[in-house]
Amino acid sequence: MNDGRISNEGRVGFHTTRWDLVLNSGNVDSPLFGQALAELCSIYWYPLYAFARHKGYSEHDAQDLTQSFFLHLLEKMSLKQARPERGRFRSFLLASFQNHISGFRQRANAAKRGGGYQVISLDAQEPQERSRLEPAEQITAETLFDAQWAKLLLERVTTRLEEEYQSIGKKDLFDALRRYLAIPDGEKATGYENVARQLRLTAAAVKSLVFRLRKRFGMILRHEVAQTVLDSAEIDAEIHALYGALFAAEGRLER
Repeated sequence: MNDGRISNEGRVGFHTTRWDLVLNSGNVDSPLFGQALAELCSIYWYPLYAFARHKGYSEHDAQDLTQSFFLHLLEKMSLKQARPERGRFRSFLLASFQNHISGFRQRANAAKRGGGYQVISLDAQEPQERSRLEPAEQITAETLFDAQWAKLLLERVTTRLEEEYQSIGKKDLFDALRRYLAIPDGEKATGYENVARQLRLTAAAVKSLVFRLRKRFGMILRHEVAQTVLDSAEIDAEIHALYGALFAAEGRLER
């Protein structure tokens, strides 16, 4: 077994969400419009759904709101208003969704399920199986939205990193070390002896591998965050804010 070094140029098939995806979603003339919008919806529906649930909406009303919101983006071309110079994309999306909720409240006969048009599939697992979203006084719906966003972000980063290891035939190594990436328990997982025996390495060698794993994870994370902010100077603040929300909502996110 070699030292597990991973190239920074590792090829991955995971399509990250970035401002060019957002802009393609808002441009019907783009050949990528349909694909971009579908990907945009499939990635971001759940944080918005969780936000609506925490605001007190029932499961079905929250689904209706989320579905009709993306339909609204499609019909009204609202994404044309989204531009990198307007700041963070998650802030734009949440503000737009809050406006949509306000309109929903004002319409006595709101159309169900996006007016009968299925824009996105609220698939994977049923929402009630994915989360425990009973309203809690300790955190706001905005914090929960940011925490769900952060969780999705970290899952994407982990997937990219896993694919990099897999591409060089080191999937087993990644599986053995991934416990050290866990939030918030990763920092507590400092015992290397058991993993060292599993990998037939010294504890010092495992410690070095974990250091490289975390370093690469941090690089991919910064790259992902950079795609949704205007200025690279905002990356650290964005990461700090998302981690803060994640820890504030600990125990309230889907497992």
